[in-house]
Amino acid sequence: MKKKLVVLSGAGISAESGVKTFRDADGLWENHRIEDVASPEGFERNPQLVFDFYNERRRQLKSVFPNKAHEILAELERYFDVEIITQNVDDLHERAGSTKVTHLHGELKKARPVNSGKNEIPWEGDLNLGDLNHEGIQLRPHIVWFGEMVPNMNKAASIAEKADLLLVIGTSLQVYPAASLIHYIPNGCEVFAIDPHLENSFVKNENFLKTSATQGMTRLKEILMDRYR
Repeated sequence: MKKKLVVLSGAGISAESGVKTFRDADGLWENHRIEDVASPEGFERNPQLVFDFYNERRRQLKSVFPNKAHEILAELERYFDVEIITQNVDDLHERAGSTKVTHLHGELKKARPVNSGKNEIPWEGDLNLGDLNHEGIQLRPHIVWFGEMVPNMNKAASIAEKADLLLVIGTSLQVYPAASLIHYIPNGCEVFAIDPHLENSFVKNENFLKTSATQGMTRLKEILMDRYR
């Protein structure tokens, strides 16, 4: 039976593909205040600004591609039962070939009705005021904004509880509730971390790779194949 490798991924893995990280050093996201484009209150104040913002993010997604770190995670499915829990809203894990991906914070390429956290539908192009679902309800970006519940949190916790191996990659573990997932893993689960900025306080030094995602995944693949194959 394959060992279960659970991956908790964040913005750092997609940054190497050219995807902007959620919050830059100045506290802005693509020159916008987070509160204006990533909160229910911002959407209520100026819905068209929010639509325009995510339309641009969706267009940019078409110009970026999975990197080596994404590709190695997909390759590891040959040898491990890999489940990815990602804080990212892009589809780079899926485009690299990963088959079991849970998105905690929503997905750029989906829309959902304004009155529900569920019932999302695929959405490739621009999304605007007047775009309705089959029930005639206005659609909004399928993004979990600040102050909203994380619908997939329970699913993610149940995945973490079954981990034989846990990999934390490209995330500072500062955003909750996603960061709390590390507390759900069982005793005996071996933990690895890849991030050039993360301060190590939870993983054995030999399992902590303070490198970029692509460099770290190249090395980690060697480690995993040596220890578990």
